Amino acid sequence: MPMDFLRRIEDASFPLVIADEKDVRSAIVLEAAGMIKAQLPNPERPDARPAVIFAITPLGRRRLNEGAAPP
Repeated sequence: MPMDFLRRIEDASFPLVIADEKDVRSAIVLEAAGMIKAQLPNPERPDARPAVIFAITPLGRRRLNEGAAPP
């Protein structure tokens, strides 16, 4: 799921290169939703080349925080 992928990359160092087709598909959804900034392959050919994620956007960070457990 895209949100699971977003949680996995939350603390990653960017730019982050991803090649796994499932991760690329999640990145395509997240980028379309405005939650990440990325260079992505054509959605019809997610296996065509690796994707590069440059950042999690403020919207993406808010969505991550909404799912965080209270302290």
